[in-house]
Amino acid sequence: MRRGSLLLLVSTLFILSVCNFGSISASGFNRFVMSNKPSVVCTTTVLSSVVTDLAGDIVSVDVISSPAVCPAHYDVRPSDVEAFRRADLILAHGFEPWVDELKKASGSKAPIVRIRGAWNSPKALRQIYIKVSEALRDYLGINVSDRLSRALMGIDSLESWLKRVSEENHFVGKPVVCMLFQKGFISSLGFRIVAVYGPPEKVSAKQYEAVIKNATDQHAILVIDNIQSGTDLGRKIASEIGAVEVALTNFPQTAPHLNNMTQVMRWNIQRIIDALKNAELMAEVSSLRGQIETWRTAAIATLIAAALEAVIIAALLMRVRRR
Repeated sequence: MRRGSLLLLVSTLFILSVCNFGSISASGFNRFVMSNKPSVVCTTTVLSSVVTDLAGDIVSVDVISSPAVCPAHYDVRPSDVEAFRRADLILAHGFEPWVDELKKASGSKAPIVRIRGAWNSPKALRQIYIKVSEALRDYLGINVSDRLSRALMGIDSLESWLKRVSEENHFVGKPVVCMLFQKGFISSLGFRIVAVYGPPEKVSAKQYEAVIKNATDQHAILVIDNIQSGTDLGRKIASEIGAVEVALTNFPQTAPHLNNMTQVMRWNIQRIIDALKNAELMAEVSSLRGQIETWRTAAIATLIAAALEAVIIAALLMRVRRR
């Protein structure tokens, strides 16, 4: 984001402060309501969902970027400057390039705590919950140990369910192509990842050819995409190798009922199961087409043989008559 754009955003703060009204962002996630509760501003719905689970009734939670887009490519708005200005604590992942400039532009005195690491597997998600609980304790003096224990128990339950579903649906060893940002989750389920591709804008022609070759050689049945990164490339790969493309999400609130990452993982699993069923159907259709082609070839060969036999018989009859 350009420095000039930030200065322009700051100029809008005067209007906001004079009017003193609640502001709702275009994405529908930021809410500025006068409250005595400490304000925790999160850069993504991953972090805001964790804060809500641990302290939703104790703090006011605002989220900056929409779950529909990659936070690294997010364009800040005037409402985001205001959110930072009001914050008592700012939580970020560490890969958002706009956080420091946004804080500077807003004049916020709130500490920025970077909750680094992946979050789309049970093991990784546990660490995110623990780190957020530590930030709430260290910077706001809020003890959420009891709620953290319940949240971790829920993640343990999710992990057991994922393992059971993986076994029931025979995930282990199935060859798939995977978008980089879904690799952790897909690996944890036991799939055999035969090719990985990065953000579409960074995939070169040589990398694309390597993905196609590996996927074809290893007979990949799924191409697992990431919604926030765009799905055109995944669909193109799937079309070229004859696989099924399925797009997963890495962020809560992509759909109304996805309130946290445990719900997101369950939703993603159902999409994978549905995609595998489609892949099996495609394989059956392909097999039937192969059988039909075999029968067709055999039928043509039979007709040709019958025609040759008729010619031979006719020739023999002509010889007999001449005698």
